[in-house]
Amino acid sequence: MHSMVRPPAVAGRFYPRDRDALQKDLEAYVSTQEVSTPALGCVAPHAGYIYSGAVAGAVFANVELPPRVIVLCPNHTGRGHPLAIVSSGAWQTPLGEVPIDCSLADALKRNFPPLTEDADAHRNEHAIEVELPFLQVRRNDFRFVPIALGTRQFDILEKLGEAIAETVQGQNERILIVASSDMNHYENDAVTRVKDQKAIERILALDAKGLFEVVVNEKISMCGLGPTVVMLTSAKRLGATSAELIKYATSGDVSGDREMVVGYAGLVVR
Repeated sequence: MHSMVRPPAVAGRFYPRDRDALQKDLEAYVSTQEVSTPALGCVAPHAGYIYSGAVAGAVFANVELPPRVIVLCPNHTGRGHPLAIVSSGAWQTPLGEVPIDCSLADALKRNFPPLTEDADAHRNEHAIEVELPFLQVRRNDFRFVPIALGTRQFDILEKLGEAIAETVQGQNERILIVASSDMNHYENDAVTRVKDQKAIERILALDAKGLFEVVVNEKISMCGLGPTVVMLTSAKRLGATSAELIKYATSGDVSGDREMVVGYAGLVVR
C-alpha cells in the first residue's frame, strides 16, 4: 500500500500558511506557564485560530502530550464512510509532517471492524488538521490516528469508545484521545452560553449518555458530539475519575458580534 502524505486543506484560511507566522501564533496560544500533567482525553475546538485558538491552546498547554495520540472529529463535508480511519502515511502542516501510527490504527481496526479505511472522508475535513499544529508545538515526535465520524448513533459511538479503550489498554503506554469539537452554533451569545453549560455539565460528570441526551433534547448544535461521546466512553473505561473545564469562550468574545456566535469549550479528562 502506497503511503500518502495528506497536504493541508485549510492552511491560509483557518490558520497561517506561513511557518513562522503559525509558530508565533501558537506560542501566543499555548502558554508555557501552564503545568502540564498526563490526561486520558480532552475536548478541543477546531474553528479558525483567531476565534478558538486561545481555548485550544489552553487545553494543549494543560496536557502532557504522550508520543501517541488518537484524534476524533465530526465529518463536516459529508464525504466518505461514516467511520473513517486512515492507517498509513503522514499529514503535512506548515510545521512539518506528522506520521500516522500504523500499528495503533491496525489494532483499532481489529478491535472495531466497522472502522473503514477512507482517506476521502479526511481530504477536505478541517477538524483534525487544525489540532495538529497545537500538538506539534508541544511535541515534535508524536504519531497519531485520525478518525472522522459521520454517525450520531449512540450505540455505535459507545461501542467504538469501548473498542478504543480496549486497544489503548493493550498498548502498554499512554495514549491521548482528543475529541475535536465546537459547541453550539449560530444562536445569540446568551442562548449559546446556557446551552453549552448544559452540555459541559454532562462532560464534567463523565456522562457520555447524558451528554448525548441533553444535546439531542435541548437542540444543542455541538458538531463534535460523536467524538466527545467516544472519548468519554473510552476515558471512563480507562479509569477516568475527573474532568475539568480549562477555558470557555464564544466567537462573540473576539468578533464583538453577540447575535450569532459559536461556542468553544476546552476540557481535560484525567
